[in-house]
Amino acid sequence: MDDKLRFWINGVAVEEDSAPPTTTLLNHLRGSMGLTGTKEGCAEGDGGACTVVIVDPEAHGGPAFRAINACLVLLPMVQNKSVFTVEGLAEGRSWHPVQRSLVEALGSQCGYCTPGVIMSMFEAYHRKDLDAPWKLDDQMCGNLCRCTGYKPIMEATRQIAGKAEEDRFTRALDQTPARSMGLDYAHGEQRFWTPEDEATLWDLLDAHPQARFVAGGTDLSLEITKRFEIPPLLISLEGLGGLSRIEPGPDRWRVGATARLSDLEAACADAFPALERMLRFFGARQIKHRATLGGNLCTASPIGDMAPALMALGASALLRSRGGDRLVPLEAFFTGYRQTALKPGEVLAGVEIPVDWRGVDVRSACYKVSKRQELDISTVAAGMWVRLDGQGRVEAARLAFGGMAARTARAAAAEAALLGQIWAEEAVEAACARLSEDFSPIDDHRGSAWYRRTVAANLLRGFLLETRHDPAPRLPYRTTGTVNPEVIS
Repeated sequence: MDDKLRFWINGVAVEEDSAPPTTTLLNHLRGSMGLTGTKEGCAEGDGGACTVVIVDPEAHGGPAFRAINACLVLLPMVQNKSVFTVEGLAEGRSWHPVQRSLVEALGSQCGYCTPGVIMSMFEAYHRKDLDAPWKLDDQMCGNLCRCTGYKPIMEATRQIAGKAEEDRFTRALDQTPARSMGLDYAHGEQRFWTPEDEATLWDLLDAHPQARFVAGGTDLSLEITKRFEIPPLLISLEGLGGLSRIEPGPDRWRVGATARLSDLEAACADAFPALERMLRFFGARQIKHRATLGGNLCTASPIGDMAPALMALGASALLRSRGGDRLVPLEAFFTGYRQTALKPGEVLAGVEIPVDWRGVDVRSACYKVSKRQELDISTVAAGMWVRLDGQGRVEAARLAFGGMAARTARAAAAEAALLGQIWAEEAVEAACARLSEDFSPIDDHRGSAWYRRTVAANLLRGFLLETRHDPAPRLPYRTTGTVNPEVIS
């Protein structure tokens, strides 16, 4: 493993051995390198002024440019990676087509947000899959602009999306290999390891049982940028290539713990429409390019979006240690508020999702209710799945809710009320009435207990209405609510 930080910024090799490993890429760019085009807005990945682009040779579907939040990325996370900032786009006095497009559309006023907007547009310029209007919204929703307004920005994005011509950037994309991230980096009392094989990982855990895991860093990095807490010992799982795989199978899918959520969203569109539906509004594209499935589950937050979606689909957590693997149903993985079934010396290796919808009447959907449609934390999240027999009666049901208790959990009483009943209003109303036996939500700044109970019941009602028309409903382009209004009216 290397003991120095090495990466490329705008094609220039950088070597660093004196920066703390918890230095963010943003601060290194602005402070050590003088690249001040990349800005700090919120320091939590919401505003997008900090957006840069990284080359990902192993992205789903082939090598890709990926817009990420530099404020949430620690320097060791770009070990042997190639990064581009707004300063690296133009050649001399010749603007890049993306920059020219934004200027001509009058998409910049004060200019503070503009560099981040440009870099998100740069990713759009190179994407070949922007085949639906909502995908442009998804591409740009992580970039705020308080003075220009979004119409000219979106118009500029529409003009250049998918229009990349062969140039030095496309050549860099094609020619950048997947390089080793192996790292053993020390600065004072701080250490950062990126093991490349499991044997090294187990040795590190034996020697440093107090070390914390990190993968995408979209949650842990907030401790540094918002609470100024510095974790002294970090072990990154990004170097373990086997943990990032998404492996479809005829009976079940295995999704590695370090699989990026943007990759999972692209991969599961046909097999698991309910999961894709939740991932659309999980977060901005910059966040989904870094956030991992395992990270979202291992935080064990009661308002984590992926837990209810996966729990409803019958997923299990694959836990791995030096001694081998064990499979735990996801509802048993969460043991309390931010607590999991992981034992010392054990990691979450991935999630297994059964493919049990072929040839049977299965209906599924996921819902996220938040104050904003995008870039917001759930007040209530839900994953719902029912299987009907030949007479239209419910023979199996999984209803999972987040935001209703100290941990994401299934609604056992409500499920029991559905079993054996015709999938219709009468059975659903009986199940709604029993939700109060399953959950006693709290009042907080996101919603009152009454609101959460009411929303949870309404989501179950909406699930019935939606699945009358489509067993696995997708969201319309501009949905205005959690339940698709087009199928209810």
